[in-house]
Amino acid sequence: MKPSSPPRRQLLARAAGLALLLGAADLARAARVLALRLWPAREYSRVTLESDEPLRQRHSLSVDPHRLTLDIEGLAWQQALRDWAGQMPQDDPNIARIDFAQPQAGAVQLVIGLRHAVRAQVFQIRPVAHYQHRLVVDLYPQQAIDPLEALIADLQRRDRAALSPQQAPADPLGDFLARRQEGKPQEPAQAGPTDKPRSSERPFIVVLDAGHGGEDPGAIGPGGTREKDVVLQVALLLRERINARADMRAVMTREGDYFVPLHARVQKARRVQADLFISIHADAFYTPRPQGASVFALSERGASSGAARWLADKENAADGIGGVYAKVQDPTVRQALLDMSTTAQIQDSLRVGNALLGELAQVGRLHKPQVEQAGFAVLRAPDIPSVLVETAFISNPEEEIRLREVGQQNLLADALMRGIDRHRARNPPLARNRP
Repeated sequence: MKPSSPPRRQLLARAAGLALLLGAADLARAARVLALRLWPAREYSRVTLESDEPLRQRHSLSVDPHRLTLDIEGLAWQQALRDWAGQMPQDDPNIARIDFAQPQAGAVQLVIGLRHAVRAQVFQIRPVAHYQHRLVVDLYPQQAIDPLEALIADLQRRDRAALSPQQAPADPLGDFLARRQEGKPQEPAQAGPTDKPRSSERPFIVVLDAGHGGEDPGAIGPGGTREKDVVLQVALLLRERINARADMRAVMTREGDYFVPLHARVQKARRVQADLFISIHADAFYTPRPQGASVFALSERGASSGAARWLADKENAADGIGGVYAKVQDPTVRQALLDMSTTAQIQDSLRVGNALLGELAQVGRLHKPQVEQAGFAVLRAPDIPSVLVETAFISNPEEEIRLREVGQQNLLADALMRGIDRHRARNPPLARNRP
């Protein structure tokens, strides 16, 4: 006798139970956000969602009001998302607010309210260093900040009190570019008997590059000190000293805690036609014993030591940690990094490095008594003397403590300023343009 088939109601119940089990399994596999971070800056703002699994998303920009919406699939809802969003800084120059919603099970919607029109780049970064999967949203103002125009505006503010309306150029940007391209001062404008003559000497422009930033903390000392923080403080102190001079001006590659790709640092220096590029760092090693400051220049023929090669590889890995949207790297800059016909630049850089090294020896120990060389990507502007300064070993407990001290930071800034002065006295800024 054939066994009777289970009734239809029983089959439906079993199917429903199976569906619940499968749904529970899907929820168990859903990604979870581990952290939400916001990095505000005038140049661009970055929002990062770090998760334990890669995220699938679709995004769209809208206007009236301006906002970016991301629909993220396979993400478990967490009340912490709204809590984190409520704790975000309120003074971001590009982002007005961040909100999360759950339109359906297994999906989360991220809405970023914007203060103005932006260009958005949304990309993912695979696990690297101490990070897991990251979904990155970079928001650039439609009206991008031009570092040269910002420099011109800064110079105008400084000189406005000394200029009469008749002396002020009709086209400040064009006037400045013309004077820099000529490489010599222009004749002063016609001045009345009571007018102050207009200064036409082009300023000596130093680009200060505080290493790392934002998603990339750099090296971390045994006491928790982050390289990105101390080198920014030293760079800001050095900027004060440079800008106090009437014939000099400092331009920062970053002014706060945000990440700037290596190629963009080089690009900024070239855009303002810098006379000198100084990248400031704090060294680290596997053991706490190494100590002392170092100065590095570029090398065309390989590193001057195994340690220099190791350090260059570590610093060049910053893009992978900080997070770069590779599709938009400037092709001109990429070509410049590949075309290493920079013998004159390297020779100038070695002279700068020796001047800085001599002054750093007055405020602390030196790790090596000579300028070393390696293939640092951030030093590859072919027409600008460029050096990388390792102020100390942040991995050394004693030097880490000193790096945190404002007094030591001021001593380092003073030493670097004296080194710049020594180099300028021995190498006039136009010397590298002579035949």
